[in-house]
Amino acid sequence: MKRRVLFLVAVLVVAGVFWGALSRIHPFGDTARAPMDDYYLENAQQERSVNNVVTSIVFDYRGFDTLGEAAVLFTAVCSVLALFRKGSEGK
Repeated sequence: MKRRVLFLVAVLVVAGVFWGALSRIHPFGDTARAPMDDYYLENAQQERSVNNVVTSIVFDYRGFDTLGEAAVLFTAVCSVLALFRKGSEGK
């Protein structure tokens, strides 16, 4: 009986957390604009001398973040290759 009550409480807590998280998501297709968006659109070409705003954001404004993402992807690829390589004892 005690396990059922504990399980029910855990299910209610998890459902409450999911409901709370999902209720804060904005609807699909509804653009959430921030003041920083307007700054990038107005100043990207003058500050970075790039016509493509997306390129200037990814490689200039957020370069360290992009470098970190590339390092994570490189590590993941190396790990998968090391995991699936054939060893000498597999002959």
